Amino acid sequence: MNKMKLTLLAFTTLALTSSAAFALDDAGREALMKDSKCLKCHAVDKDKDGPSFKKTAAKYKGKADAEQKLYTHVTTGPKIKVDGEEEEHVKIKTTNEADIKAVVTWILAQ
Repeated sequence: MNKMKLTLLAFTTLALTSSAAFALDDAGREALMKDSKCLKCHAVDKDKDGPSFKKTAAKYKGKADAEQKLYTHVTTGPKIKVDGEEEEHVKIKTTNEADIKAVVTWILAQ
């Protein structure tokens, strides 16, 4: 019986400390995207100053490196064109990898 309790305790501890257990929920992801100003230039299904998230997902669909490329884009501030002018893309306002991946995964799922 003690072995079973120890095993259950080990699995529970693992589940609670894994990064997936701390991934953003929908409200947290949306709050991070608003705080990072993503929604100023992007929307789910219509273009603004930047492409819609649906258009971004379509661009990367079927590409093995899609997650890594989008992750790099939102974390490094590459040069982009807005209204014909070149400017630095705003970086996501977190360094938490699980939170960034939650945003990237959500964008790619649109």
